[in-house]
Amino acid sequence: MAQLLLVEDDAAVRSALMRALTERGHAVTSAVTGMSGLRMAVDDRPDLIILDLGLPDIDGYEVIRMLRAVSPVPLIVATARDDEREIARVLDAGADDYLVKPFGAVQLDARIRAVLRRLQGEDDASQPLVVGELRVDPRSRHVTLAGRALDLRPKEFDLLCYLAARPGQVVSKRELMTQVWQLPYGGADKTVDVHLSWLRNKLGESAQRPRYIRAVRGVGVKLVDPAT
Repeated sequence: MAQLLLVEDDAAVRSALMRALTERGHAVTSAVTGMSGLRMAVDDRPDLIILDLGLPDIDGYEVIRMLRAVSPVPLIVATARDDEREIARVLDAGADDYLVKPFGAVQLDARIRAVLRRLQGEDDASQPLVVGELRVDPRSRHVTLAGRALDLRPKEFDLLCYLAARPGQVVSKRELMTQVWQLPYGGADKTVDVHLSWLRNKLGESAQRPRYIRAVRGVGVKLVDPAT
């Protein structure tokens, strides 16, 4: 059972959705304005929010922006607006899914379960990664080495996190370019080399004297515990 918060000003829609979601085993509370929804989101900490954009006091887009400043709670937008640019804007602001009215309760319930499953998987994958004395926290993007915090650039962190999630596994530069940089491979592997050099320097090592980052000639690199 999920604890849901429905932010919807239309009384008929609100009543129908609350009834249907309750019948499907969820516990549902509701708010009729954006500001009351924000207060309930912070105070009650629901598992997921279902938000209409056309609210009487404040546009739902602004609700999302304010909510994301204080909470990562999963959020599904359920609205009559079907403009592609609006959908993109709302998803970029932090919504996890978008449903256009009219829709059925079965479809909404399926979307709720899918979002919660996906985010649960992300939570499982966001546990701190430990390799030797190196600790990488994907959620806070914080890295320590022997208890000392490391100041990494965003891509240095992404690179280290990707390797730390695969300790001892050789990863090719092609894979790093596509998975870390989200770019097609082809002549840009110097980008990987430069970031690996920067990362080694911050880990107190070099290509000539490696500790954590080991090159495998002609194949790629891997992150290892120096003590093993």
